[in-house]
Amino acid sequence: MIGLIQRVTRAQVSAEGRPLGAIGPGMLALIGVKRADERRDADRLLERLLGYRIFADENERMNRSLVETGGGLLLVPQFTLAADTARGSRAGFSTAAPPEQAKMLFEYLLGRARARHAPVAAGEFGAHMQVMLVNDGPVTFWLDT
Repeated sequence: MIGLIQRVTRAQVSAEGRPLGAIGPGMLALIGVKRADERRDADRLLERLLGYRIFADENERMNRSLVETGGGLLLVPQFTLAADTARGSRAGFSTAAPPEQAKMLFEYLLGRARARHAPVAAGEFGAHMQVMLVNDGPVTFWLDT
């Protein structure tokens, strides 16, 4: 699984004009699911999302995790992260998980996140979404299991 994470001062996601989720300071995580991914990959990604140190400590060094800061987590499914972009000028999606598998793993990740952290908000799998964010830093990392 892939998590493209961004430290944000605020973020929100909507679909067709209806709000789906929003957070204040915290982490926006765009989630891509690859064909070979399983629940253990979702569990590992969640550990990294909650524990990855991207927030400043008292010395302005990135030494604090989402759990330590109590910030919000916004999870947004984004199948294009799992695309094959090695050749040509158009992405291929043979490396991305089929929709049923990807939806199941995204929902599993979301459920586990909500059981372990608050607040957690989410986008909607399969929807055409609009994501608005204020990237803080900017700080952006690519996490891969």
